[in-house]
Amino acid sequence: MKKEIGNRRARYSKMVIKEAFIDLLEKKAASKITIKEICENADVNRATFYAHYVDQNDLLNKIKDEVIDSINDHIKVISIHDAKSITIIEQIFEYIRKNAKICKLLLSERGDIVFQKRVLMLVYDMVIHEITSKNKLSVQDAEYVYSFLITGCIGVIQKWLHDDMKITSKQMAEMLMKITQKILS
Repeated sequence: MKKEIGNRRARYSKMVIKEAFIDLLEKKAASKITIKEICENADVNRATFYAHYVDQNDLLNKIKDEVIDSINDHIKVISIHDAKSITIIEQIFEYIRKNAKICKLLLSERGDIVFQKRVLMLVYDMVIHEITSKNKLSVQDAEYVYSFLITGCIGVIQKWLHDDMKITSKQMAEMLMKITQKILS
């Protein structure tokens, strides 16, 4: 029982620290945010922060890893021509919607380019295989098509976030699947 309470407290502490940090990231760059500011906004002491994170960069990296891992879990089961893929892509959009603050920050112009490249690489092998096998393109040509598709998808997600996600996750998934299938057919 004591371990469960400790785990619950740790999860709560991490959650409020992350939320406080994300709120601060909306106002200024990570390098300008102090541990003191994070702790004050999260209403935790510095010892609690340091029990979970080395510094603000470690916190930011763990947030990025969490986002990548979640998206990757969804992507693992996607097939470009599978009807179930729309549901999975819709779930990715729902994840982005629920985590709109951090996704908007990480995918923005002032976001982290390394993070954006990690997102782009999540589906690289699957898309390259799909493009080369179905369209009989060379790997080099397929890489250009892939770059076009993925940067377009990131741009669509950025626009959706910028427009305060007025279109539903399902509509976004359907739109991206239609676009992708037309380009690949």
